[in-house]
Formats: sequence, structure tokens, C-alpha cells
Amino acid sequence: MQTLVDAQTSFVTSLKDNGKAQATVLAYGKDIEQLAEYMAEQSKTDVADVTADHINDYKELLKKRRYTGKSISRKINSIKAFFRYVVSQGMIDVSPADIVSHPRFDQVPPRVLSKIEYRALRDACRGDSRMSAIVELLLQTGMRISELASIQIQDVDFERNVISIQAQNSRAARKVPMNFAAKRSIMEYLKIRPRARERTVFLTKTCRPFLVRNIRTAIDRYFRLAGIKSARVNDLRHTFIVEQLKAGTPLVYVSQLVGHKRITTTERYLKLIEAPEIEPNVQIEEL
Repeated sequence: MQTLVDAQTSFVTSLKDNGKAQATVLAYGKDIEQLAEYMAEQSKTDVADVTADHINDYKELLKKRRYTGKSISRKINSIKAFFRYVVSQGMIDVSPADIVSHPRFDQVPPRVLSKIEYRALRDACRGDSRMSAIVELLLQTGMRISELASIQIQDVDFERNVISIQAQNSRAARKVPMNFAAKRSIMEYLKIRPRARERTVFLTKTCRPFLVRNIRTAIDRYFRLAGIKSARVNDLRHTFIVEQLKAGTPLVYVSQLVGHKRITTTERYLKLIEAPEIEPNVQIEEL
């Protein structure tokens, strides 16, 4: 018999070995740890002890504890993935999670900045070349904040006007076009960038890489300074996707630009746009 705790440890190791993102590994690992704790309260500690009824009862408990439908759905995803792994390892023959359904919940549409908002954000950053370049890159390329934080000097090709996004965890490498606004903002920042042996583009004043959490905190500060409410860093990426689709850029190409694994992920943004305009590969307008 394999215990849930031992199986959870093995599952987490498997996720790491398969190159899953650190955030995914942590979230899935914690979700299964919580399930194991719940089962222990029922005096069940082995993988084979878990039934669909146990998982459904656990789902109801999460509702009583006021977890959102989205959070519960994510935990069910973790549990389903865990038991698929358990079956693949021959610990049990059939996954008890297969017949467990996800809770229904209203999915909040992606937040997209209006022209007034992203103009205000630009204005707020105008006196800070580093943050101005970061905001412009996120708006003009749709790259993820983790990808931006990892850009190396050699990844930026000013002659071909392209930025190479290196592979991260389970995400494939790709190249994104660098339009005039993005190129100008990087060049302005490089004029004042600290001289350092460190090859990461965005640095702190002490010549260390500007970490994701610190970039996020800085952008949140500029959101406040610009008077933009209920906005997050990822909304810059959402804005890029919607602006591209509004301009008539092909759905498949947009999906490739932003590194979506499934085109269905990109398709959900179609609900946010009106009739497409005519110019493809739009540059988010400037003042």
C-alpha cells in the first residue's frame, strides 16, 4: 500500500522532472497535501482508500469554508492530475477523481485597460526610464512578466527588431516582434542602465536582476499613481491581446505571439472585442 503522503511527494518530484512551472508545482503539491490532511481526519491514509465520495465530500467542505468556485475547480484539477499520476505508476487501477465534476462558477473576463488608462500609466512612468521600458514592453509585446524579467542583453536584436523569449519550464522558446515604441523605450533605458557584468536587461540600482515580485510591486505602485483601480500586471498582457484582435491580427498568430499553448485560450478574448479594424500588428497608440 502506498500512503497519500508518499504519493504526494513522488507526484511533486514528477512535476519538477517534467519541467512544470514552480508556481504550478507549489500549488498542486499544496492541494494534494490538503487532501491528504482531510483524508487523515477520516482515518484514511492510503491512496487506495480514496473514493469519489470522499473527494465530493471534500469539495463540499471547501464550499463551507468559503473557497470560491474557481479555487475549488483548481483544486479538483490538482486532484485529477494527482490520481492520473497515481494510476500511471500502478498504485491503483482506476482514478476515483474521474467521475468528480467541477463546480459551476462565473468566470470573470480578463481585465483590459482603456486607452485613457494606459495613457495615464505611461504618464505616471514617464520620469522613470526603467519602468517606462517595462510597461511599454508588456503593452507592446504581450510577454509574461516572468519572461520580461528573464530577458538577456543578447536576446534583444535591434537590427531585426525582434526579442527572443527563452524557453521557461514547460513553455517553448519563441520570438516576438519589437515595434518602434518598444524599441525606443529599451534604448532609452539602456542609456541609464547600470554598467554591470550581469547580462539581464532590467537591473536594480545594485546591479542585480530586477525580480518578478519587485517588478510587480513597482507596476502596482504606478497603477495607484495613475489612478487605475482594480488593475494587475497581467492586464497589460490582456490589453495587448485584445488590441491585436481588434486590429484584425489573425487569431493563430496572436496565440503564437503570446505563447498560448492552446488557441482556445486566445479565443476567449474574442468576446471582449467589437468589430475588427483594418490594420494588423497594431502598435498600442501613444500620446
